Amino acid sequence: MPTRADRHLRIVRLAKDCAELGARVRTIHSMTGLPPREIQRLFFADPQAIPRGRPPDSPEWYHSANLLFRTDASIVATTYRRLRQAGFGPDDALVGAYRHYRTVCQAPHRISFDRAFDLASHTDGIWIAKSPSFSVVTCPSCASEFLATLGTVPRSEACPFCKLVQRYGNDPRVQTSFPVHPLPYPAVFQLEMVMRQKNERESDGDCGAPMP
Repeated sequence: MPTRADRHLRIVRLAKDCAELGARVRTIHSMTGLPPREIQRLFFADPQAIPRGRPPDSPEWYHSANLLFRTDASIVATTYRRLRQAGFGPDDALVGAYRHYRTVCQAPHRISFDRAFDLASHTDGIWIAKSPSFSVVTCPSCASEFLATLGTVPRSEACPFCKLVQRYGNDPRVQTSFPVHPLPYPAVFQLEMVMRQKNERESDGDCGAPMP
C-alpha cells in the first residue's frame, strides 16, 4: 500500500510533468492541490518564467474557434476520453492525451496544456467545472470522434474532420498543419501509458497495485 510519502512524491511528479508541458500555476494547483507558493518555489525559480495571462474559457471559445483549432481540440478531448474509458485517472489521462497530441500534430501547437486542462474540466465536470459542458460524439458520416456541446445530436455538418477532408486539397494551411504520415496505432499508445504507470508505481514501492 502506498505510504503518505509515496502519494506526495506522485503528486510532485505530476506537478513536474504539468510544468514541463507549459501549465500555469493555477492549473497545477487545481490538478495536484499543491499550494501555489510551493509550486512556484519548486518549478519556477525565475518569476519571469511563470506563464501568465487570462485563463482559457473553453465553452465560450470552442464555438467561435476556427476549423484548425476545433480539430486540435477534438484530438485532445477524444484521446483524453479514450484513456479515461481505459481506466486511467483524469490527471494521468490529461497528461497522456496532451503528450500524444504533441506527438501527432505539427508544432507550433494550437492547444496549450492549460486549454487542454480546461477542455477536460468541462468534458467531465471536474476540477474548475461544476458540471460538463462538452461530450465526445461520433460522426455518422466518417465515424471520427469529435468534441461537441453536451446533448448535441451528431451531424456530419458539425464534424471538423469531415470539413478538414473537404478543404484538404485546396487549403495550404490545412496541408501544412496535417501532413500525410502514418499515425501511431492507438493500442500501442495505450500500452505505453500502462507501462509508464507501472514503472512509476514500482519506483514508488507499490508493485502490487492493480493496473487498469
